[in-house]
Amino acid sequence: MSRSNEQKWPIPESVAETENYMKQRVGLGVSFDLGVRKLKILKKDVHFYYVNGLCDTLFIMELVEQLVEINDHEKLSADIFKVVENRLVHQSVQPIKTLDELVDLVLSGLIVVVVEGSNVALAVDVRSYPGRTPAEPDTEKVIRGSRDGYVENIIMNTGLTRRRIRDERLRFEMLKVGERSKTDVSLCYIEDIADPDLVNILRKELKGIEIDGIPMADKTIEEFIVKQGWNPFPLVRYTERADVAAAHILEGHVVIFVDTSPSVIIAPTTYFHHIQHAEEFRESPTSGTFLRWSRFLGVIASIFLLPLWLLFVLEPSLLPEAIAFVGPNEQTNIPIVLQIILADFGLEFLKIAAIHTPTPLSTAMGLIAAVLIGQIAIDVGLFVPEVILYVAVAGIGSFTTPSYELSVANKIARLSLVILVSIFHTPGFIIGSTLLFLFLVNIRALNIPYLWPFLPFEPKGFMQIVIRRAFPGSILRPSIVHPRNRYRQPPKD
Repeated sequence: MSRSNEQKWPIPESVAETENYMKQRVGLGVSFDLGVRKLKILKKDVHFYYVNGLCDTLFIMELVEQLVEINDHEKLSADIFKVVENRLVHQSVQPIKTLDELVDLVLSGLIVVVVEGSNVALAVDVRSYPGRTPAEPDTEKVIRGSRDGYVENIIMNTGLTRRRIRDERLRFEMLKVGERSKTDVSLCYIEDIADPDLVNILRKELKGIEIDGIPMADKTIEEFIVKQGWNPFPLVRYTERADVAAAHILEGHVVIFVDTSPSVIIAPTTYFHHIQHAEEFRESPTSGTFLRWSRFLGVIASIFLLPLWLLFVLEPSLLPEAIAFVGPNEQTNIPIVLQIILADFGLEFLKIAAIHTPTPLSTAMGLIAAVLIGQIAIDVGLFVPEVILYVAVAGIGSFTTPSYELSVANKIARLSLVILVSIFHTPGFIIGSTLLFLFLVNIRALNIPYLWPFLPFEPKGFMQIVIRRAFPGSILRPSIVHPRNRYRQPPKD
């Protein structure tokens, strides 16, 4: 039976009973990092419960010092609970009334003060989670722009967001997910902009998660919320940049923060959200539009270049006279389609190897693979040079895709098209491309059409996707998120 259905035991007035509960339930005295500090204040017992490594030790020492001084300045007849509460010199002190709350808060990094004779305890938020300082995310670098990014500490991440949106209507709803992990999950939105139905759906989904723990953090949350199944295309967007998250919040999106994860979930999103990058908005509208079109070209090449080239190789009659030179100039004993698949998987092997190779060695490994392996494979007749060329161009197109999840999904689509073209030639390319398009059209991310604003077509939204408009011209928020307030700027008369 889950703890949510268990009886909520009140905190006993005897501190000895509370200590016994902590020993039996939490492992006090067995786990070395779980501690208790016992004090005698006005001839009554006062106990501090804490977890080493999650608390700020200096705060604890200061609180203990303040409480010990009570013996020198207060009378024995004083209300000890009131006196202790007033002497806890901290901005975040909350009363708790059940042992379940006590355990959850202690394991979350707070200290809990239990006073003899009172069935109310005091929780003091002195959390100091281990982690790194904010730094620019490796996967979302920009030439110009902020260099701070989210880290594994949810408190620090919410602070980075508040620094950018100082609106009194910005909300961070804190929930706990995981029967055993009790991971902090925060739902972030602006109250008078975000669609209340979307907020309610996400809140309901988060509260309905029943699992022992979420060690994979945001990815586990995503799978419970969107129920993606075997669909390879991402239905939510991840970002580690605070400015990107803040921009989406101001548009009316809802952002989900998960403790222990440096990336946040942006919902809902469409296909085109995954091919936008912060760099476009750090340049002038003309330069930003050029970068966006270049990225679109790279994404299209990553999907269609290899299947189209294979089709021309298999059916040279389709080639116009001006580009009749396209195709392999050498013959090998290995079919072209097999060469493409082997080379494409070889590129994937290189990418995986680069991830698992220590940074000082990854550059040398890449040079060895690209120069030696590729050249030797051509020399021994395993590949024709054109295969290496087009696979490399398609691979570069994958790397231009800002979303790693989308680049992998596009690669799956590319390999599927290559196989269909090798079997059915021209009908395979046409049918495969049509099925891919229809598949994307039928995807709905949190009831949002995946190809909006292309389908269903919305001219204003479509122009926002094609052209990076200047901020003074971006008056309306995207209609697809159903914002309560559509205007980003006061409407012009």
